[in-house]
Amino acid sequence: MKKDVNHYCNHHQHRSILSFILIQITIIAAVAAPFSDQSSSVPDYGDALSKSLLYFESQRSGRLPHGQRVNWRHHSALLDGLEQGVDLVGGYYDAGDNVKFGLPMAFTITMLSWGVIEYGDDMAAAGEYHHALEAIKWGTDYFVKAHTSPNVLWVQVGDGDTDHYCWQRPEDMATSRRAYKVDEKNPGSEVAGETAAAMAAASIVFRRTNPHYAHLLLQHAQQLFEFGDKYRGRYHESVKAAKGFYPSTSGYNDELLWAALWLYKATTNQTYLNYALQNAHHFGGATWAVKEFSWDIKYAGLQLLASTRDETTRHDNHSRNILETYRSKAEYYLCANLNKNVGNDNVQLTPGGLIYIRQWNNLQYASSAAFLLTVYSDHLRSTNRRLSCSAGGHVDPSEILGFVRSQVDYVLGKNPAGTSYLVGYGKRYPQRVHHRGASTASYKSHEGFIGCVQGYDIWYRKRDPNPNVLVGAVVGGPDEKDRFRDVRENHMQTEACTYNTAALVGVFARLNRLEEEEDDPFDEYSSSTIASM
Repeated sequence: MKKDVNHYCNHHQHRSILSFILIQITIIAAVAAPFSDQSSSVPDYGDALSKSLLYFESQRSGRLPHGQRVNWRHHSALLDGLEQGVDLVGGYYDAGDNVKFGLPMAFTITMLSWGVIEYGDDMAAAGEYHHALEAIKWGTDYFVKAHTSPNVLWVQVGDGDTDHYCWQRPEDMATSRRAYKVDEKNPGSEVAGETAAAMAAASIVFRRTNPHYAHLLLQHAQQLFEFGDKYRGRYHESVKAAKGFYPSTSGYNDELLWAALWLYKATTNQTYLNYALQNAHHFGGATWAVKEFSWDIKYAGLQLLASTRDETTRHDNHSRNILETYRSKAEYYLCANLNKNVGNDNVQLTPGGLIYIRQWNNLQYASSAAFLLTVYSDHLRSTNRRLSCSAGGHVDPSEILGFVRSQVDYVLGKNPAGTSYLVGYGKRYPQRVHHRGASTASYKSHEGFIGCVQGYDIWYRKRDPNPNVLVGAVVGGPDEKDRFRDVRENHMQTEACTYNTAALVGVFARLNRLEEEEDDPFDEYSSSTIASM
């Protein structure tokens, strides 16, 4: 069965056509419920922030620390890398399976770090700054291990095909733990570039609290960028085990620009900005106008990063023109998501007002859009500017934040189904998340080994709610008509990914600060307003 493999997590290509058809029938049969009590309640962004950071503890691989708060998880994958003679214990599982995919893991850490860079003070005010840094460091510690020499990066542990034949909690998994790397002869510029971006962004985060560690991360980031740039090639051609799950459809040019801009932000070294300027047209940074931002397609993010840099540096006319082009492409993306572009150059909105890109794990796009819109709104506010869109004239920062709030409130339950898509938040949320560990008895309550097929027979096919709540996970979400079917087999809607939640951590922190301010200018910008656009 051929699917949009680059745009949803866990990429279950092995699922049967019959299962897919049955799920579609049940979704079509579902009738959108009227707004429930949850949809009319006031969102608690502080609670959402706390829960979102807790989720990353559920996704941890390796030996869990003494301070582990998610107590239904236990140590797992303690021999990762042993066959290859390298220590690859740690890191994150990307979604509901037990594979460690380097590209989405790195993007997750980049987005978490960016959120802390922008809204760390807000996280600290909410008492969550330490947890945010813990979530980032769990990933960067793994990247330090995985980058074993300047031109070698281990980018995957586990095989998706064999992993998907089994339904086992990570504590029991008996599937292949083969590790895969990129090097000079087997290049992987996308994953090298994204990991460089993650470590550069994280170096900014740790600069104040742990300067030695920040310096270490920056050294790794610089080496990885040089490696990815010098030995160019698509990583999924070198690591074919990744091709059916996280292939790079946009190529590696966006990751190289993305990494260069993060290194410039981390170092203020003009060499990195010059790289982004000199390659702006050839690599697509100044030519690609996109409507989505994801682990695969980074153009909107890098264009916005270039547009919000420190503007005190003087540039010649040619450089200013290129930077202006970066800004115009970034604003195209922002206006498209706001539905302020002319004609068909806008993102589709569901009847309930949610950004809708595609059926597979759609909430990743709404989450990433919410983050970029939030960052740019604050940039406009700080520079006393407004966003200019082709169809909507000038858009005030407050209106942009109002739209962001509508997206976040939708995720938190203010939607036609009256369901929170942040697991564990509110009175009603998905009970049957497509997740091996959450859907199977906790290791601490059932230490007996659960076999590969046994997991499918006993746990996967159960109609009951999951025995463990995957608190803070953002699932794939509803379809284009706001319909959602809470069944475990419906992985396109009920599976959660680390990068879904990562993009919202900073947004939750920002909106929590708004709730504490005396005046709230966004009451008039409700979901019903969005739906009428």
